[in-house]
Amino acid sequence: MKKILSSFSAIFLMSLNVCGQNIPVDPSLRIGTLSNGMKYYIKKNVLPEKKVEFRLAINAGSILEDENQRGLAHFMEHMNFNGTKNFPDNKLVDFLQSIGVKFGQHLNAYTGFDETVYMLPVPLDKPGNLDAGLKVIEDWAFNTTLSDEQINKERGVVLEELRLGLGPDKRMMDKYLPKLLYKSQYAERLPIGKKEVLENFKPDLIRKFHQDWYRPNLMAIVVVGDINVDEIEKKIKNNFSQYKNPSKPRERKSFDLPNHQEALVAIETDPDATGSGVQFIIKDSEVYQPDITVQQYDQSVAESLVNMMLNSRLAELVNSVNPPFTYGSVYHGGTFARNKEAFQGSAATKDGDQLNGLKVLLEEVERAKRFGFTQSELDRAKDQMLSSYEWAYNNKDKNQSGELIDGYVNNFLRQEPIPGITWGYEHIKEILPTIALEQTNRIIKKLVKDDSRVIVITGPKKDNITMPTEGMVLKTFDAVKMADLKPYEEKTKTESLIKPFKSEGKITKTEADAKLGTTTWTLSNGAKVTFKKTDFKDDEIVFAAIGLGGVSVIPDTDYNKTKYAFDALLEAGLAGLSKTDLAHYLAGKQVSASAYVGGLTEGVSGTSSKKDLKTAMELIYACFTDLNYNPESFNAYKTKKSAMLANVDSDPGYYFSNEYSKFINQKNPRFTGLEPTEKDWANTDYKKAYDIYKQKFANAGNFHFYFVGNIDEVQLKNEVLQYIASLPATGKSSTFKDTGYRPVKGEYTKVYKKGKEPKSLVTISYSGEAPYNEKEAMALSALGEVATIKVLEKLREDESGIYGGGASGSFSKIPYSAYDFSVNFPCGPENVEKLTKSAMAELQKLIDKGPEQKDLDKYKEGEYNEYKTSLKDNGFWLQGIAQNQLDGSDKYDILNYQDKVKALTVKDLQDVARKYLTKEKNIATLMPEDGWEKSRKGEVKKAETSN
Repeated sequence: MKKILSSFSAIFLMSLNVCGQNIPVDPSLRIGTLSNGMKYYIKKNVLPEKKVEFRLAINAGSILEDENQRGLAHFMEHMNFNGTKNFPDNKLVDFLQSIGVKFGQHLNAYTGFDETVYMLPVPLDKPGNLDAGLKVIEDWAFNTTLSDEQINKERGVVLEELRLGLGPDKRMMDKYLPKLLYKSQYAERLPIGKKEVLENFKPDLIRKFHQDWYRPNLMAIVVVGDINVDEIEKKIKNNFSQYKNPSKPRERKSFDLPNHQEALVAIETDPDATGSGVQFIIKDSEVYQPDITVQQYDQSVAESLVNMMLNSRLAELVNSVNPPFTYGSVYHGGTFARNKEAFQGSAATKDGDQLNGLKVLLEEVERAKRFGFTQSELDRAKDQMLSSYEWAYNNKDKNQSGELIDGYVNNFLRQEPIPGITWGYEHIKEILPTIALEQTNRIIKKLVKDDSRVIVITGPKKDNITMPTEGMVLKTFDAVKMADLKPYEEKTKTESLIKPFKSEGKITKTEADAKLGTTTWTLSNGAKVTFKKTDFKDDEIVFAAIGLGGVSVIPDTDYNKTKYAFDALLEAGLAGLSKTDLAHYLAGKQVSASAYVGGLTEGVSGTSSKKDLKTAMELIYACFTDLNYNPESFNAYKTKKSAMLANVDSDPGYYFSNEYSKFINQKNPRFTGLEPTEKDWANTDYKKAYDIYKQKFANAGNFHFYFVGNIDEVQLKNEVLQYIASLPATGKSSTFKDTGYRPVKGEYTKVYKKGKEPKSLVTISYSGEAPYNEKEAMALSALGEVATIKVLEKLREDESGIYGGGASGSFSKIPYSAYDFSVNFPCGPENVEKLTKSAMAELQKLIDKGPEQKDLDKYKEGEYNEYKTSLKDNGFWLQGIAQNQLDGSDKYDILNYQDKVKALTVKDLQDVARKYLTKEKNIATLMPEDGWEKSRKGEVKKAETSN
């Protein structure tokens, strides 16, 4: 953040004795630098057990490409998965899958403007995995083979990734980027690169990029996990010190985002744009410098408080009865360029309302600049920040390695401080009381400048929408300075959510399950409470209240009048407090709760710290007994939702999903589309939805409450007796029902046309009713994972026809028993027929021969890997112990899952493939609109489609 010095202010005087001190480094972290300049970070962290997270961070990205290398930094990232010294060709992914690492989900990488980062989690349950992980990192860093054959094969995959980004947003971005990144190298070096370069570059060009930039003094290896630090350090020194830097290394330049006197305005439209928005950036005058001293750290804390207070005001506007935008935020922070920060704002608006959105953003900034913040706003922001630090500190010994490692990567790449949560929490407690209103008010006055401004406005091109001119945009800045604004008005602080009352509720029955480690109380009102005490986090409780029924029990006519109103009900707030009042009341508390009415259930879910459990119970109680009724809040929600969805049909992917869903649900009167239309809104009855909600939540006896986490049983019992046991009940019970509606039957092929870019989507599906069988359900799910492996091997690696895609299989038990299996992938329209046949051929192999044992083993290792981690997650247990209530499944399934996966055989998967993948097959394809062209070998063809 930009540093704003406060001359002789209270904060400066109190910090005078530490102003020369540097921010400390977390003492539990081992940091070193090899003789060749390669840096390493090592930290022992025992969660998850027997796992380690590796990162290879390279201080080189697309910004360093030569003109004829545009896109090759990202291409280089791809090539590290396509042949290295120790893992030739595609053996790397194959090997990692064999030890339980899933490609894309666990194993991944990214290329940015200034860096490339490789991510590798490795299970340590087998001897040799640790050394294998280090060998992968070593190969990524120095030993990629970059053969002509593999380079040329990967072109298609990278071009397919580029294809995925095509569309109206990309077309508009290409026009406004030269202004947003004015006269900077960043405007010319988007990581995805240029199509003509990717198609035609000579292999030596990517080898040159690798030789120039993949060198030890631009790298860091980061290792966090259940490891021996000394052992890892020794292995790193032995394995990585041997590599040399080039004798004449190219200079690793830094690139600027230049300042400019004039304001730059870009107003871009596209007929297919799906939304309207505005953003502005006002660049800092100074070059960004990372926080090094304690004084700089403290200044950053003050700036963060300013960001929080500004955005709290904007959130109030979004939640108002006449919202100026559907989303709006401002902040001071990083830009595309490492060495430049800026004051930035953005808003999503109704079509044609971008100028007003910009005006409101700037007015809120000007209001704060002119009149400052209020003491209660600052106190609330401090409470919120302190609460976040306190929660992190309380859980400091229970962090997952993946939650820690990115901070160390950012220290290497951007020199971000890594003092550790212990120092951070203790220092925040010390510094927050010293930050005065005067200091934050000075900060906001410095943010808005008259130079180095860039404003970008985007939206759909329509005859009935008038876009602002550049002159109108510039006048808005001047007008805001002269606007007749009033100071922000702070509402009266709410001291309590629920008025004190005496509860008569009791626990009538207690049941313990030693195997699950749960206790269940039956309450005098009929409600049940099941809790499980864990030590997965030292300060986390997750909870849910589940009642059976949902909208399934609502008659069709009422359902169609209320289905789009249920999500809007909580917009009215609780217990007489508006949504904004509620946010203010909860500031400084680590708690959240949200009520819902879903397809088969209704309920409340949320999280809480231990000390805020009482507040969580208040929220639960209020959700049941005191939901506000406010038609104005519903109308505001409808306005925002309508603005968000006004052009959603322009998105080819949405159009495809919506039209296909309409087709398969054509016999279901309860289905009118994936999102509401104006006709749907006109038919929506907010009052009826509110009454249905109140009726459902008037019977606590139909609900089962679940709590999982570091629970104090005495505390929980007191709160349960006070709030849950006192909830009203009718003595009746209800459950969900099967509405009887089914998707259309038969084998069919559907083709939908949408979009101007050469982009297609293919869905191959098999579905229908069948008696539920637990073993078949497991096998069908496993078959989807194995089919994903084969689809990616064939369509991506062998044919270079897709970037991503896969298969999934499932067997649902409620509200009726049905199977579903599908294969999905995006591709070029010219490849639809060929790749569809290839995918079908892979499925046929599974039917005829079953999967290969090695692929089934990959699936099993991946499941074991995830399962062992999940067993230490509160949310996983919450879902697991609640499943029995939903579908009557064995309540010990959560304990037996690994054994059931282990029991699966090749024959089990082949049996379900033969049984379910030989039934009626349905293929749906998205093709671009008529007139799309493909230019390959000089050919120009039009898509041929049929229904």
